[in-house]
Amino acid sequence: MLKIKRFQELIFLFFTYVKEEGFIGTVKRATGFFRRRMKAKKGRFLPPKDQIELQKNYIPALENKIISVVTALYNTDATFLKEYIDSFINQSYQFGQLVLSDASDDEHRYVGDYVKSLNNDKIIYVKLKENFGISENTNAAVSFATGDYICLADHDDILSPDALFQMAKAIEETGADFIYSDEALFDNDWTNPIVAHFKPDFSYYYLTNCNYICHLACMKREMFNFVGGLNSKYDGAQDHDLFLKFTEIPNVKIHHIPKVLYYWRVHAQSTSGGVKAKPYVTQNAIKAIDDHLSRIGVKGKAVEGKFLSTYKINYEFTQTPLVSIIIPNKDQIHILKKCIDSLYEKTEYKNFEVLVVENNSIESETFDYYHEIQKKHPNLKVLHYKDVFNFSAINNFAAKQANGEMLLMLNNDIEIINGNWLGEMVSIGLQKNVGIVGAMLYYPNDTVQHAGVITGLGGYAGHSHKYHPRGKSGYMFRLSCVQNLSCVTAACLLVTKEAFYAANGLDEEFTVAFNDVDFCLRIRNMGYQIIFTPYAECYHHESISRGSDKSGTKKERFDGERNRLKNRFGDSLLHDPFYNPNLTLDMEDFSESKVLPKYNEV
Repeated sequence: MLKIKRFQELIFLFFTYVKEEGFIGTVKRATGFFRRRMKAKKGRFLPPKDQIELQKNYIPALENKIISVVTALYNTDATFLKEYIDSFINQSYQFGQLVLSDASDDEHRYVGDYVKSLNNDKIIYVKLKENFGISENTNAAVSFATGDYICLADHDDILSPDALFQMAKAIEETGADFIYSDEALFDNDWTNPIVAHFKPDFSYYYLTNCNYICHLACMKREMFNFVGGLNSKYDGAQDHDLFLKFTEIPNVKIHHIPKVLYYWRVHAQSTSGGVKAKPYVTQNAIKAIDDHLSRIGVKGKAVEGKFLSTYKINYEFTQTPLVSIIIPNKDQIHILKKCIDSLYEKTEYKNFEVLVVENNSIESETFDYYHEIQKKHPNLKVLHYKDVFNFSAINNFAAKQANGEMLLMLNNDIEIINGNWLGEMVSIGLQKNVGIVGAMLYYPNDTVQHAGVITGLGGYAGHSHKYHPRGKSGYMFRLSCVQNLSCVTAACLLVTKEAFYAANGLDEEFTVAFNDVDFCLRIRNMGYQIIFTPYAECYHHESISRGSDKSGTKKERFDGERNRLKNRFGDSLLHDPFYNPNLTLDMEDFSESKVLPKYNEV
């Protein structure tokens, strides 16, 4: 059934792309997609054997970096235990240490017997008097570790052969306090995993919505001890709590290694297949998030998210700033009317003003409608911008006349879906260092038009999860979680006035295309956070009012603006920190880009 469903989704995507990009362009995309899928999957995330041999002989300053892998054992399956310990023994990096704390009962004494029979001086075995739970058992293992850094790993999983080498190398090169890697899930053969989780670089808001970091997690031992280690109050979500505590440390340095260094075994008792195996995980994760918010002085409460293992923070309003909603328009009042009606009928956050920016309309009905809506809505004003259409200039023009503390750019072809859309965006926009908040936009056929912008897609920028069915979780919950991104679309974009003027507004050389990408990247580079929320939902009747950029002078203008973006940001466009180099730049579906990641020579 799953294969049939996936086939149906692919057919749907194919015809959707044909409609948007033509038959030839779609065939090129599909050919590359299926060519990648036809490659053998076995061993696709493992480093080449020659790299492993090079790593074994690579002994610069790394040799003094002892990394302690700490693991709590409890009635571990004999096969799982052997495979796990073998994955440590066979590490290419020879300065690791494995610390095992064993709380197995008498019926599983083979666990301790097997470890002792190895007689390996790199393995420290500690038998616990009783089972204190995952947190305290792991803390016990840490107390016997001698490395400056520790890695947390589970007793039924597998370490990649180069896991400790890559961690040691990252420690040497970055001096990071906390390092995490990509991971893969498997059921029987770890060299032939079911799926890989290619993660973004550190994304604080994503972490508050789900524990996307998981494995392999490596941290300074002194930092682990500083935050009190793992807390049994959060058992099942103890690592989520730990990672949130790390973010509270001033100037903490977090580094992501975009390589699969950990293989997570899927079986009945593991949360790798979902938290249904351990239902208490959800409540303990919510407690961990709530306590984190309390410690950092943020007023809000966590609740269950759209899917199991995801959460949402409902921030309390400490203030309700005025929001100036800017809507450029030229004629086609049937489009504008749908936007205005849905805005006033559904928006629950009431402290807003609307600035409709009239731009060279010629139909008398348009001006009649302007008169009507201004009379009907006292907080709506029509401004007149008489120059040729320039999206950036129009918004800059309106911003100078806006009274709000926040500005919301809104296309006239947007239709509001849910009542809390604006309140959701404002509540996030009020958080520390947030400059921009973007919304979830759908096509009228209930497929995703926009869930954030990923730079590098197509060589420049593209929309996350474009054409994905509405209501799905997306790649590793990326469609269902609030998260940091590099860019969001100006079709529905909230920006603080502080951030807007720090960037000197939109660059008016970007008249139509890429103005939002340029704007977001400049604001991000100034230290502000760009946040996407799936809880602000709208329909986007894209390009109805403006038409296509595929031909003629519009194409020339589009190409020029695209080149301007490339000239300003260069190759950095191809390296979006909130994407992953193992994911394709050809498609907008988060598919894998290659069988193996590139491994730099040691």
